[in-house]
Amino acid sequence: MTIQRMDNIGVVVEDLAAAIAFFLELGLELEGEARVEGPVVDRLVALDGVQCDLAVVRTPDGHGRLELMKFHTPAAIPAEPNAPVNTLGFRRIMFIVDDIEDVLARLQARGGELMGELVRYEDSYELCYVRGPEGIIVALAEKLS
Repeated sequence: MTIQRMDNIGVVVEDLAAAIAFFLELGLELEGEARVEGPVVDRLVALDGVQCDLAVVRTPDGHGRLELMKFHTPAAIPAEPNAPVNTLGFRRIMFIVDDIEDVLARLQARGGELMGELVRYEDSYELCYVRGPEGIIVALAEKLS
């Protein structure tokens, strides 16, 4: 086998505290926070003078992780925060939830914006897309019984 597992997805944010709060509200758990810097980090990421605060949040089952990163130096390069879901590149993260309406309401209270509508897909799922901090698109899915 070539790989053992996917460990995490890195997401660069401007407001680390808001991103952490959003994903904790969703139900992820804070695994840890750290500051990374120094020559080894510079060589790893091919940037000079890196100073980066990061937080790792994980799904309750411990299998999925997001690494949320706030670069102090060099400054992050802005992207289009409201790019539509069909923009090239990583565009969304999907989570299976127990009560989609409750989760949606809690995320909206944290500034999340419902992008389209909460829809029923056949008799399988209720689904919606929420734009969170930094324009991160989170898809929510509730499996119907």
